[in-house]
Amino acid sequence: MDVAHPTAGWEQLGPSFYRKVQLYTQVFDQDLDLDNYIVAGAPYSGAIALYRDEGKLVAYQPTRTSKPSIDIYSCAGGEPILSIPWDSGSIKGLGWSEDEKLLVVTADGTVRCYFDLQGEFTQFSLGNGAEDSGVKSCRFYAHGLVALLNNNSLVSVSSYSEPRPKLLAPPPEGEVHSWSLIPPSYTNSRSVEVLLSIGQTIYVSDAAACEDRGLDQGPFTHITVSSNGKFVALYTKAGRVYVINSTFEENLSEHDSKSKIPPKYVEWCGKDAVVIAWEDEVHLVGPYGSSAKFYYDSGRVHLLPDYDGVRIIANDRCDFLQKVPEDTEEVFKLGSDSPASILLDAVEQLEMQSPKADDNVQLIRPHLVEAVDKCVNAAGQEFSDHWQKQLLKAASFGKSVLDIYNSDDFVDMCETLRVLNAVRNYKIGLPLSYEQYQRLSPSGLITRLLNRHEYLLALRIASYLRLPTDKIYVHWASAKVRLGSEDDDTACRKIVEKLSGKPGISFEAIARAAYEEGRGRLATELLNHEPRAGRQVPLLLSMEEDELALDKAIESGDTDLIYFVLHQLRRKLPLASFFRVINSRPTATALVEAAAHEGDGDGHEDTAMLKDLYYQDDRRIDGAAVFVREALRQPESRTAGDKLALAAKLLADNPKENVFEIGAVREANLLLRMQEGFDRDLGDNFTGLSVNQTMFKLYRLGYSGRAKKIQGEFKVPERVAWWVRLQALVAKRDWNEIEEISKQRKSPIGWEPFFNQCLQAGNPRLAAVFVPKCTGLEQGATITMYEKCGMRVRAAEEAVKLKDGDAWLRLLEAAGRGTNEGREIERVGGQVFGGRGR
Repeated sequence: MDVAHPTAGWEQLGPSFYRKVQLYTQVFDQDLDLDNYIVAGAPYSGAIALYRDEGKLVAYQPTRTSKPSIDIYSCAGGEPILSIPWDSGSIKGLGWSEDEKLLVVTADGTVRCYFDLQGEFTQFSLGNGAEDSGVKSCRFYAHGLVALLNNNSLVSVSSYSEPRPKLLAPPPEGEVHSWSLIPPSYTNSRSVEVLLSIGQTIYVSDAAACEDRGLDQGPFTHITVSSNGKFVALYTKAGRVYVINSTFEENLSEHDSKSKIPPKYVEWCGKDAVVIAWEDEVHLVGPYGSSAKFYYDSGRVHLLPDYDGVRIIANDRCDFLQKVPEDTEEVFKLGSDSPASILLDAVEQLEMQSPKADDNVQLIRPHLVEAVDKCVNAAGQEFSDHWQKQLLKAASFGKSVLDIYNSDDFVDMCETLRVLNAVRNYKIGLPLSYEQYQRLSPSGLITRLLNRHEYLLALRIASYLRLPTDKIYVHWASAKVRLGSEDDDTACRKIVEKLSGKPGISFEAIARAAYEEGRGRLATELLNHEPRAGRQVPLLLSMEEDELALDKAIESGDTDLIYFVLHQLRRKLPLASFFRVINSRPTATALVEAAAHEGDGDGHEDTAMLKDLYYQDDRRIDGAAVFVREALRQPESRTAGDKLALAAKLLADNPKENVFEIGAVREANLLLRMQEGFDRDLGDNFTGLSVNQTMFKLYRLGYSGRAKKIQGEFKVPERVAWWVRLQALVAKRDWNEIEEISKQRKSPIGWEPFFNQCLQAGNPRLAAVFVPKCTGLEQGATITMYEKCGMRVRAAEEAVKLKDGDAWLRLLEAAGRGTNEGREIERVGGQVFGGRGR
């Protein structure tokens, strides 16, 4: 079969060429009158949505249903991918997001976002008076929309995933003849800008202000913005087209269509040309006002603009109109003598076994690398597999002649073309251009295949391109639990068998799909195969499988995860039910207890939780300890006494086993009563102090008799009592009392503590009194002790007594030989160490 030369469909507009490529034929049934439908196409050759125009009368057709619906097709047409019955009000906006979400906006401001091609949707309201004023029309961009209300208000939504409708600056009153928008990614303000034709001019409205651009050629019946946001095309009622830059500072070109009939569409073909479509006639207007015309004899056509061209939809065909890529033009342009064109001719000569093939290669030898690269790039731009092969053959032939050539781009292009040809097949209906594929990305393409349930092709492409396949398997399994007719056991078994051993599979996502479908038992079974507890637990909690969630968290050994589950359970369960759940799980109980002890993180434990926990668990000693700690923190003795009484009551239920604890609580209560008496009699605050602290305070205040009474009541050991008394006297600086004590023969704590305390308190004279009384000291310790008191002569006498010449000499050197103290030290030890002192 003869294959047409690529230039057969080219049209020259000024210095540039444009081509119309036929993608599919027999797209829609002949009895489907496209003139009666609103048509919206998703970016990157995506799905097409059809909805019957409510403003047109339609003849009755027995073969077609009269109930309104939104029908979604591929570009190849045929049977609908999805038909959405519609009974939710008049549709004022129908559009697509960049990731192929279908947006439907009704007259009352309700927005439905169909996030797959299977009918699942989320819904939100535009608010801002849309319900009262009503929506007039909508415009859509990659991830947002703007709605024009009947009162000329503009409502913007910048994200479909987190919609927060906001009003834009209001335009002036008057009829809006037409309007369009510039997406935020192409504006200086990074806010969507709306262009409105009101009167003779254009107003630009954004989040901050609405400005008049000062035009006088209007009113304009159509406004359209180029795909790169840099140019604006304006169509007047008189049939003239003005192309200006988006800042409205320069008029770039004009064209007179010479038509008095207003067109159905004015759209950009990429970023260089404007396409104007009437019922069956399409005009392509180039950069310098030059134009080309195309005619369709099959009835109404619809234009679906894309990033690098325009899809033209008619009943019998789907065409793609675009500017001829530079590499393609260089290779195929008639009369071209570029190295790439000569290389393509050389491979054709080679197929005919002509010697001219080698001559052509030698002719372009200095530019052969460039020629190979151009042929590879041009192959990617072709929709015809014949010309793809010819160009790749030419590139391969050129490579074989080169000594060194990096073939990575060649291999990548071969892989890309295999993928593109597979999805361009009419059964799939995704006629992506090479540029669209680069922008969409392979993962984006796989997502589109998953939305169409083309799992086998998605798997083959992912494997071929060495991409992860886990998302594909999870999507398949999720669709199976939503749409499958098998019982839960069969579905679970098939899914597990299919996905067993596959890396990265999230059974949690599949289980969530089952749960949302109302198949709770299947969801639980599937979660048992999820290896990551962190994913199991949140879903189990949302499924009300509280105990199973806690068990999974405990099995994981993740303390944070266990705390998370316990926190959730504590919030939603009654206290008795919460304790019933944790009582049979020691790990959970221990963590609840530990968290209660930590409390709010500043040392204040959660006493209420601890009391309830110990009461439920019948841990009376621990419960009594909580009351005791509370009592010790009370500022008032009466309240503290009440707390201790409660502790004693808890312990009294089993007096034989709690003898020690009961005694401790009794003593604490006695101490509290005595402290209450001290508070009253002495006018100071004793409540909350320990026994030792109470004795210390009494000694310091001079009430030694009361302190000894405390010692007797609580059987404080004599050694402890002496220590407390010493510290209190030193703190009080009662040196006379300490000196009286020094006259006693014995001390239960020895005399060295008296020496140290007095010395530290700054009374070396009194400290020295205790040096002779200290016993059991190391050799030479008394020398050091006297020296610490500043008594070097006494220290020298001790050195003489101990016959420690080194210490005596050190003291002499420290005092200085010529000083009075030095001479006294020499006198003390002169006879014993006389020779060493010289």
